[in-house]
Amino acid sequence: MTELLVVRPGALTTVQDGGRPGHAHLGVPRSGALDTAAYALANRLLGNPPDAAVLETTLDGVSLRAAAPTVVAVTGAPCPVRVSGRPVAWGAPVRLPAGAELEVGRAESGLRSYVAVRGGLAVPPVLGSRSTDLLSGLGPPVLSAGMTLPVGPAGPDPVPGADAYGLPAAPAELLLPLRPGPRADWFTGASLAGLWRSAFRVSPSSNRIGLRTEGGPALVRARAGELPSEGMVLGAVQVPPDGLPVVFLADHPVTGGYPVVGVVGPGPALDAAAQARPGTPVRFVPAR
Repeated sequence: MTELLVVRPGALTTVQDGGRPGHAHLGVPRSGALDTAAYALANRLLGNPPDAAVLETTLDGVSLRAAAPTVVAVTGAPCPVRVSGRPVAWGAPVRLPAGAELEVGRAESGLRSYVAVRGGLAVPPVLGSRSTDLLSGLGPPVLSAGMTLPVGPAGPDPVPGADAYGLPAAPAELLLPLRPGPRADWFTGASLAGLWRSAFRVSPSSNRIGLRTEGGPALVRARAGELPSEGMVLGAVQVPPDGLPVVFLADHPVTGGYPVVGVVGPGPALDAAAQARPGTPVRFVPAR
């Protein structure tokens, strides 16, 4: 089994796979890669199983050194990729000789890049997943300099032509299809009508737990008091006391007491949310 040495960990780089759904009753969030399309493509490029673990970087990339020859691929947010100082392809398989250093640079657009290695990262699974969960602390720690990452055995050859599969660009404006409920009745009719016409922005306080909004009009409650804690799902749009919607992402809590005005279903919209930088305009639109 080969290893990758972490030379530069980046601002926030974590190990992610398909997550650990089905454990909410134990208080364990789903977790997993935020941009599911970019994650899937990174593994497909290398012929990895679809649930193989990869690295998810945040804004400024990561640097790794290979102990043995391997093949890697970088997808997600477009960024410069170099092997021992030499520019190589983004979005395609790249051979990494023994001792070579892979440098994944700062995202040119978007926010999160995905670094896959042929064979997948073989860190120990917890509850069936190798994902780092920032909320519960399950899974491997956030990357730090000097950490080593084991790599699993390579599988079948990559799918021919996988590099021809494109990914959407980072959103200039984030459109989130919202299905109202279950607590839309906690807000005034005027607030709900205004939600479809209002423009928000992605807040710098956003993270893997939730995309926070700012800059838009606060939703006004139609009733006083608070809810007992109830179950939360991926894509739930919770409204805290300041009235500004929060879209729950992969590391979201499994329960919460603030009312949920609606839910954004999993798929391209939440993938786009994973790549939306602070300041990106956000609009909620009715789900079809």
